[in-house]
Amino acid sequence: MSMSAREIKKGVFHVGAQDWDRELFDELIPLSEGTSYNSYFITDSDKNALIDTVDPTKTSILVENLKGLKVDKIDYIVSQHAEQDHSGSIPKILELYPQAKVVTNAKCKEFLKSLLLIDESKFVTVNDGEEISLGNKTLKFIFTPWVHWPETMSTYLKEDKILFTCDFFGSHVASSELFVGERTDRALEGAKRYYAEIMMPFRSPIRSNLKKIENLDVDLIAPSHGQVYDKPELIFEAYRKWTSDEVQNKVTIIYLSMHGSTVKMVERLIDDLVKLNIVVEPFNVVTMDVGKLAISLVDSATVVMATPTMLVGMHPSMAYAAYLFNALRPKTKFISIINSYNWGGQAIDQLKGMFSSVKAEVIDPVSVNGYPKVQDLDAIDKLAEKILMKHKEIGVS
Repeated sequence: MSMSAREIKKGVFHVGAQDWDRELFDELIPLSEGTSYNSYFITDSDKNALIDTVDPTKTSILVENLKGLKVDKIDYIVSQHAEQDHSGSIPKILELYPQAKVVTNAKCKEFLKSLLLIDESKFVTVNDGEEISLGNKTLKFIFTPWVHWPETMSTYLKEDKILFTCDFFGSHVASSELFVGERTDRALEGAKRYYAEIMMPFRSPIRSNLKKIENLDVDLIAPSHGQVYDKPELIFEAYRKWTSDEVQNKVTIIYLSMHGSTVKMVERLIDDLVKLNIVVEPFNVVTMDVGKLAISLVDSATVVMATPTMLVGMHPSMAYAAYLFNALRPKTKFISIINSYNWGGQAIDQLKGMFSSVKAEVIDPVSVNGYPKVQDLDAIDKLAEKILMKHKEIGVS
């Protein structure tokens, strides 16, 4: 299924592709609403430019859209990010429009040469803040590194006040609606999921990059995944909140149980926390949606990991969850661990060793031999009370 090119402002067209059927991204992230690969064509009095391309699986759609606009020349292909879901169609566009030059920064150029084997002679290298005139329209390049690769940049179409941001402010949503419009709840839900899964580890550089662009005079924000923001402040404000140090009175519980001991303690902890008016979001690692877990981690004050012992250590599926937690580097303030064992084990020490990238205080773990008894459930009650006390200390209770 394809959609024709659509004009977002005079002389500026969306020529990308919707991927309604894609179910997994990076062989990890579930795509409940598919995704899109947004490419934008700008035509002007002297020069034409293409902002990013599409995933190689959708190259034919990009080509069809350009043909539908009767594009007879492309002078510049602006590559804002080298990852192939945005750059992968560049070789085909260069084949069809051999006069085109790839405009990008020095680091991105090296990535593109390595990933796509593009010849050195095809590049125009730009610096941060540099501008290129298309005639009546001007492209300004703004480096926004580490959202989420080191070479990423944004492009500001000055006269039309459009900010093209590639993965920055993106969301994995395939939609027939080009603009966010009034469906802001859906847009923010998709954007938060995208931020949680992909951008959260880079919270600090994202804050710096926000300062570089939030004072621009912007009418539209056009990312390379998801819809165009016709109310830019919506996504600016959301990113300010998500990247801040602010957390909520919430506990994310990540757990697994083989024979019922661990889940018994998790159920007790959930009940205790609810009685203390703390929001609880539990995730069974066997059945969880990784994206929903990531969303929960964006603003949880506390994370509790609960694992049985297997082969003297944590369950391998919990090791996977702990690895993800550490890799996502959320702004979690407190961590605790619940562990059940029988004849011995090192699960707690193993888990503690996997949190090196998360700067959080560890609340004393609860470790139980066998099925939890009265005194063990009392220890869970005390853990809930400690969590409440810690939340009060940081002012989120």
